[in-house]
Amino acid sequence: MSSGNKHPYPLLITLGAIAGLAAISLGKPVVTAGHHTLRPMDIFADLRTPAPVMEPVADIALPAVADSAGGLDSLQRSPLPPRDYLTYQGILDYGYTTGPSGSGLHHFMEALRELRTGSRKKVRIAYFGDSMIEGDLITMDLRDSLQSFFGGEGVGFVPATSVVSGFRTTIAHSFSPNWTDYHFKNTPPAGVELGISGHAFVPSPESWVRFSPVKRQRLDEFGEVSILYGKGSGKVRINDRPADLQGIGKLNSYSFYTDSATRSLTFKFPGDQPLPLYGVCFESREGIFLDNYSFRGISGVELGKLSSDMWKQVQSVRPYDLIVLHYGANVLFMPENTRFDWYERPMEKVVDSLRRYFPQSSFLIVGTADKAYRKNGRYVTAPGVKALLKVQHEFAEEKGLAYWNLYSAMGGDGAMARWVEGEQALANKDYTHFNFRGASKVGALLYKAIMDEYRQEAM
Repeated sequence: MSSGNKHPYPLLITLGAIAGLAAISLGKPVVTAGHHTLRPMDIFADLRTPAPVMEPVADIALPAVADSAGGLDSLQRSPLPPRDYLTYQGILDYGYTTGPSGSGLHHFMEALRELRTGSRKKVRIAYFGDSMIEGDLITMDLRDSLQSFFGGEGVGFVPATSVVSGFRTTIAHSFSPNWTDYHFKNTPPAGVELGISGHAFVPSPESWVRFSPVKRQRLDEFGEVSILYGKGSGKVRINDRPADLQGIGKLNSYSFYTDSATRSLTFKFPGDQPLPLYGVCFESREGIFLDNYSFRGISGVELGKLSSDMWKQVQSVRPYDLIVLHYGANVLFMPENTRFDWYERPMEKVVDSLRRYFPQSSFLIVGTADKAYRKNGRYVTAPGVKALLKVQHEFAEEKGLAYWNLYSAMGGDGAMARWVEGEQALANKDYTHFNFRGASKVGALLYKAIMDEYRQEAM
């Protein structure tokens, strides 16, 4: 056995290995194992200067940036890689980041950042929908998650009366039976204007409404309270203290603060004047607030019945940074129908009008949830679901709005049947509506999608 110095051997072995790998890299042989082709070895990859990658112009969405003069002619769009709207579970934002060309999420994200850094006090969301959000379903979980992260307390808007007041768990709400409710499905008399919720409540003599906080975090006491009412004058007693309501506009607000000892608020109206009441809003001095505007049995086109003056005054009295449109259950009343011309055209007018009335607001279209119907002895996704999703996606894409596909987020084809028939049911036996557990899950899914966008824009 040799007893010489062996220290050079490891160096020689290493140099030999490098030389061998270099030879293989230069040759770039193609190695196939079974059905898989291995990537060619290239130990010099990190030393090479990558060649510029040219993308087809049609597939690129560039970031929106105003030119140095502050004009809007040079607006471009944020990068949006090609995604299948029918399967993608995140938010697709088709809006420009500034200016009138689009109404995507940029304004809302900026508002959230300003709220987070303390440069603004409040951010508001108006969430419009049908019976899917009735009783504050979906919205209560979304609101709670947003307030947990961005701050704020309070349930937001509550109508004067409601058919689901006993069902709602985010506020205790009772009222006298002698209110007159004018709404989308009846004809208000002259001088009574429907409010943003699609209702106008007119008191009779001695009408009253009572609200109490509930034992839930961020909902267990009242702070800033605002009465929303219509044009005219009248009196109200708030816990037996008189207040005068003098409304010169289509929408007016009377606001006051309570202390932590206030366990309920009772509003009594003499009813001697037909002053329309819309509802009461509950907020804290700072934070994010979400108003639930549910209306059972509508498709969304009914929003076009509200006057332009009402919409404009909403933005001055109670401005919104994000407007969510969540409809679909009542459009799918014939599950095998795939033609939605009757819905598409008037809904397009509604969207166009809202963008004019709220030029600085962000808009989010929530695509319909899955809906199942019985066919050949089993529950399957209705053919109309995908057809409606296509229409709703086109609204967002063509108008420069943001879009979130609830159908995809809940699992796609057959999801509603699985949510109903699973070991832990998430939806009701009508194969259309979520139960409390399922609505909570949907609220969490939407919160995640919003926060993914928030964190992405912050990068």
